[in-house]
Amino acid sequence: MRSIGKQVVILTGASAGIGETTARWLARQGAFLVLAARRGDRLEKLRSELESVSSEAPAQRSLPQIHLVPADVTLPADRRRIVDETLARFGRIDALINNAGYGQRGPIEILPLEAIRANFEVNFFGLIGLTQLVIPVMRRQGAGRIINVSSVAGKIARPYSSVYDSTKHALEAISDGLRGELAPFGIQVVLIEPGLIITEFMDVADQVSLPHLRESGPYASILEESRKNQHRGRSIAAPADVIANLILKGLSDSRPRLRYVAPLHAKIFLALKWFLPGRTFDFLLNRILNPTPPKPSL
Repeated sequence: MRSIGKQVVILTGASAGIGETTARWLARQGAFLVLAARRGDRLEKLRSELESVSSEAPAQRSLPQIHLVPADVTLPADRRRIVDETLARFGRIDALINNAGYGQRGPIEILPLEAIRANFEVNFFGLIGLTQLVIPVMRRQGAGRIINVSSVAGKIARPYSSVYDSTKHALEAISDGLRGELAPFGIQVVLIEPGLIITEFMDVADQVSLPHLRESGPYASILEESRKNQHRGRSIAAPADVIANLILKGLSDSRPRLRYVAPLHAKIFLALKWFLPGRTFDFLLNRILNPTPPKPSL
């Protein structure tokens, strides 16, 4: 096991959900944190909370060192600022946790290309851009870990979620390729594949997608039923702590797995995807997502 204490860790998407929860876990382990997100006010609130809790801890526990970088990972200047400020503050980068991302929902026929590109800019290209800046630092150090927060959606594409799912499919592929490229330099690449998790993810996806779905025509009744069924899925969703724990394992295991998956339903779906014939799995998935699908309009 590798100690997480005093590791210098960059964490994107740190202002909410899995990122926010992971920041709490890392702070308790004594990591030196660089927290990046667009919402600087949320980052400030989180830092105050972490420092307040740590001040009440036993004297032998050192206070976490936390540096905030309000930033948008789609902007080259912001990505550069994240790396430059990390090196200026701590002098090294032990780990990068690429967690920033959001969901885009809707049928391909009606989603504007601009909306599709925007989803890829955050979930994929922004991630690659930041990773490209971190790799030379880790290569000079002779060590480092890149933790990419993917999704079960990186292996299973769903109707009306294929844009978001394709960003995660792309992330899976580039992570697997990158792992082999960086292994000679002592840099390890790990994928985290969450299933349904209790965060604001679904609500944000609804907000982002709504402007494009107001005139959904023949898909209207199907989309409404699909949205209801997805929200019913909250009943099997796990708390974000489950994924934060996996991320910590990815950082601390001396020989990390290539992929960490949770919760149980995610493992079951991936197993079914592996063992069942394609058409059988598609039929089963569609039945689960839309138990009583309405007939589309023409």
